[in-house]
Amino acid sequence: MTRSGRHDEALPALTQAEHQRYGRHLVLPTVGETGQRRLKAARVLIVGAGGLGSPAALYLAAAGVGTIGLVDHDVVDATNLQRQLLHGTDDVGRAKLASARDRLHDANPHVAVELHDTWLTAANALDIIARYDVVIDGTDNFATRYLVNDACVMLQRPNVHGAIFRFDGQASVFATADGPCYRCLYPEPPLPDTVPNCAEGGVLGVLPGLVGTVQATEAIKIILGIGDTLAGRLLLIDALGMEFRSLRIARNPQCPACGTRTITQLIDYDQFCGTPPLGQRTTPDVQEITPEGLLEWMVRGVAFELVDVREPEETRDGYLNGARLMPLATLPDAMHTLDRAKPVVVVCRSGGRSARAAKVLLADGCEQVLSLAGGMMRWERDIGAGPP
Repeated sequence: MTRSGRHDEALPALTQAEHQRYGRHLVLPTVGETGQRRLKAARVLIVGAGGLGSPAALYLAAAGVGTIGLVDHDVVDATNLQRQLLHGTDDVGRAKLASARDRLHDANPHVAVELHDTWLTAANALDIIARYDVVIDGTDNFATRYLVNDACVMLQRPNVHGAIFRFDGQASVFATADGPCYRCLYPEPPLPDTVPNCAEGGVLGVLPGLVGTVQATEAIKIILGIGDTLAGRLLLIDALGMEFRSLRIARNPQCPACGTRTITQLIDYDQFCGTPPLGQRTTPDVQEITPEGLLEWMVRGVAFELVDVREPEETRDGYLNGARLMPLATLPDAMHTLDRAKPVVVVCRSGGRSARAAKVLLADGCEQVLSLAGGMMRWERDIGAGPP
């Protein structure tokens, strides 16, 4: 019987074209025609059509997974192309779901692609995830990881986890019948602003290819019921040293999700993680200025200090005239040079680092500090590329 409850005799048949396409699978003793029919019957949800979702989706489509669901609500940015291979240069500005659908259909027209053009939230997670047999978590924020985990535990869906940062990656399988869940490994999220995202800390472009391919492999093994999955193990990948090692993870009997099961409904995960909701850049106690507002200041000739806290190499993609480069790590040593009688506007790529820098400046006695909402990404979107 398959994960979705279908008996092998009720599995969909393979067409002649599919027999030809999947020939290298059909000769594998542990796959064969029955296994390929299981793949065709399977439904896999991928949360996030980005760095991890790209290789996972492409390999699952190529393998013949019958239905692939994608959850995303973002558009393709030029900075995505270094690692998100579902999208190409001509897709910049398009919805990621549209780009992903076209790429997957080109990779395998036999695969159905279901699009969920939304952020995954406590209000829709159970309804979306319940439609699928396996979930691949390709997200890059803690709030959604806890949300995916809890929904998968409640619905008894395997959660194939992956995470990347700079040169390091990790993968595991959570929420299986006997294995641990994500909360067993991380009972509490890190403090807000202590873990930078990939936009701020960077990521080696091929790393999500390694981790996402591992996730696709685990999903296929779960569907076929073969091999040993990463359930109960955390795979750690060091791309610089090219070392792979795994750590054992035990189910925590006191885990509120899979242990005591005191979590019976999805919660406000942004509040739990202390982060703003997806799609919102606002930061409590840090005042923001929109790109339009900043442009108006420039046109009116308002006197203010403009501080760019990105790394020097990031400014090659665009900068604002008159900005003083003070990378976030060096800000405490350089901020004494600012004219504190003027308002200070802080700029970064997407708004995260500038908000943290604003807090540092406020704590040091600067009276009026504003963070550019959405950073240079929103400036380029709303105003245009290049200096004003």
